[in-house]
Amino acid sequence: MSDSLVIIPTYNERENVELMIRTVFSLPVEFDILIVDDNSPDGTAQIVQSLMPEFPDRLHLLLRKEKNGLGKAYIAGFQWALNKNYEYIFEMDCDFSHNPNDLIRLREACVNGADVAIGSRYCKGGQVKDWPIGRILMSYFASLYVRCILWMPVHDTTAGFKCYRKKVLQTIQLDEIQFTGYAFQIEMKYAAHQLGFKITEVPILFKDREKGQSKMSIKIFKEALSGVLKMRFKKYHPKL
Repeated sequence: MSDSLVIIPTYNERENVELMIRTVFSLPVEFDILIVDDNSPDGTAQIVQSLMPEFPDRLHLLLRKEKNGLGKAYIAGFQWALNKNYEYIFEMDCDFSHNPNDLIRLREACVNGADVAIGSRYCKGGQVKDWPIGRILMSYFASLYVRCILWMPVHDTTAGFKCYRKKVLQTIQLDEIQFTGYAFQIEMKYAAHQLGFKITEVPILFKDREKGQSKMSIKIFKEALSGVLKMRFKKYHPKL
């Protein structure tokens, strides 16, 4: 068993999931993987199950009954990881927009003193590839808007590629995290910031998915923007 767990939520990712699993397991640093699947009708979970005998004790599956939000999927994964006592707990997409090789750099940032390491598109050295200019501008200014409202010293406030030290997820009251869509990523960073944890941004190259269909929508994006205003006046208290 590794001390590091990569949580990958999936919904209809049959085109990506096996290659992602094999890529992570081929890295020079050992990571375990937890796939949190929302009952994908395309058979994603069945592909994971077929691979589990090949990677005993390293590949795990948490199968949920329905698709009810990215945040709920991650929180279920966090609780699973804490029960297994992993020290470094990661969030990563399954579509290769996040480069698995960057898991090593995020882990190193936490080993070297960060409590939360963010794979950042918008800090110095970060890049976005294969996005239309309109989407880049929307994402960049959304992060700027969040920084202005929440006074949070993070350039990529909506990033979904992260490493948490165990103590962060043990301290945040996960059952009080309100948002389940895109705003979930913002709220987790804001809660960690309010609770005094050290957040470090690691520059990454983010590229658009090549296979499968994006889960992003205008509705999810609007939820994030309106949710930020609600977060501004919320106080996050440590779990006792």
